[in-house]
Amino acid sequence: MSPRIETIGDATLYLGDCREILPTLGKVDAVVTDPPYGVRLGEDGPTSIGKTAYASFEDTPENVRAVCVPVVEDCIRLFGRVVLTPGARNFRAYPEPTELGSIFNPAGAGFSRWGFTTSQPILYYGKDPHGQSKKPQSIQSTETSEKNGHPCPKPIKLMEWMVDRASLAGQTILDPFMGSGTTGVACAKLGRKFIGIEIEPKYFDIACKRIDDAYKQPRLFAEPAPKPKQEALL
Repeated sequence: MSPRIETIGDATLYLGDCREILPTLGKVDAVVTDPPYGVRLGEDGPTSIGKTAYASFEDTPENVRAVCVPVVEDCIRLFGRVVLTPGARNFRAYPEPTELGSIFNPAGAGFSRWGFTTSQPILYYGKDPHGQSKKPQSIQSTETSEKNGHPCPKPIKLMEWMVDRASLAGQTILDPFMGSGTTGVACAKLGRKFIGIEIEPKYFDIACKRIDDAYKQPRLFAEPAPKPKQEALL
């Protein structure tokens, strides 16, 4: 069955399995994504602290290794530059990154076997698009995520930072685990083209609405209006 495709501004959104759609895509400059973390430990363990389960994915370490890791490996092979937030519990399941960064959350990012978690890793693959600009590879985030019907949305400002860190203006960003579309919202604000893939219909519909709303707002990269010129008096 062909995937459902929606075009909103510079965003192309696919409802379907990213494993099937990835090989059909054209040029992508960078992948920026937030795949499931594999936080479900089993029937006696928590699904997640304060969050509900995904609708179309059993969030276990086994499924992260079986689904998420191969998708990221395909993205590295097909597109080269990949930036992702894999969660602290299973990030070692992913290929060794070119660079390792972190998100520092002073207010906390959940609990671990050694207490109160205040950071999450960022994995970088490929070349830095900013070259020798010496931008930081880590960020402190105090922003809370928007409650939008997805169990694990990312804060918008954080994803804006990641999109800007991974790409240049006008480039094309792919998120194969689109969820509620926060990466696409960030791209709309920053002047990047966006390709998003989501397998769950209700999250896909949320993403379509959020990205559509983002394109209706003033865009950060818009050229300023020209100043009026005073005509010379004769």
